[in-house]
This record gives sequence, structure tokens and C-alpha cells, in this order.
Amino acid sequence: MNNIVKIPQIITILSEHSSEHKFGFNSDIFEANVINILLLLFGLVYVLKQFLGSSLNARQIKVLAAIQESEERLEQASARLSESEKQLAQTQIIIDQIKKEAQLTAGKVRSSILAQGQLDIERLAMTGKANIETAEKQIRRQIQQQITFLALKRVTLQLENQMNSEMQLRIIDNNIAKLGDQL
Repeated sequence: MNNIVKIPQIITILSEHSSEHKFGFNSDIFEANVINILLLLFGLVYVLKQFLGSSLNARQIKVLAAIQESEERLEQASARLSESEKQLAQTQIIIDQIKKEAQLTAGKVRSSILAQGQLDIERLAMTGKANIETAEKQIRRQIQQQITFLALKRVTLQLENQMNSEMQLRIIDNNIAKLGDQL
């Protein structure tokens, strides 16, 4: 324990020593411990070179592996992007075809509907004409029946006014003669 120097004693010695000596360059190599410092420095460089070299090599390997992995991912992503772009182009072509087919189908349906509508109009017009003709025929028949009825009524009235017993006898004799000829 005698060899252990106490800190307060070291401070006292240094303060006495600094007051006696002024700061300057000491040219004595052994006294300045330049050789010890150089040996320590070279030893540190040698040891740290091996340690830092292996550490840096390991880090370099990790970095290169990460770069290679990133490049592989980039290639995969580029391949997927290319494939997706191809699929998009194919999908766009299919969409365009579907649109064209839809337009053609819509045109055909529109034409079909217009043609069917025209046929329906013609059929309705023909049915209407037939109905009108039927109605005209019924009206003519009714008019003829009415005219016939009125004519018979008029004739009946005239006959009743002009009919006398002599005329009745002539009509009866005439009808009997006609019946007799037929038999």
C-alpha cells in the first residue's frame, strides 16, 4: 500500500513541479516517454486494425448482401410491374372489345325495336282499317235495314189507304193462279 500514491499527494507534487518549471519542449526522449507513447500507439493501431478490419469486413459483407437482396427485389418488382402492365394492356383490349360489342348489340337491339315498332304500327293501322270497314258495313246494313223498314212502313200505310175490297180480291186471285201454275 505504500506504492499507492494518493490523489492529494499527486496534486501537491504537480503543483510544486509546475511552479518550478515552465512549459516547453523536452528534447530528452527517455524522459518524455516518447518511445512508450509510440509503442503504445503502434500496438493500438495493430490491434485496432485487426479488430476494426474484421468488423468492417463483416459490415461490408452485410451491406453487400443487403444491396444484392435489394437488387433482387428490384428485379422481382420490375418483373411484376412488367407483367401487371401486360395484363393491364390485355384488360384494356378486352374492355374495348366489350364496348364495341355492346355498341353493336345496342345498334342491333335499337334496329330490332324500331322494326318491331314499325310492324306493330302497320298491324295496328291494318286492324284500324279493318275495324273501320267493319263499322262502315254495320252502319250501311243498319241504314239499309232502317230504309227498308221505313219503306215497308210507308208502303204498308199506302196500301192500307189505297187498298179496297176489289184490289184485295185481285191480289188473292193472282196469288192463287200463280200457285196453280206451279203445281
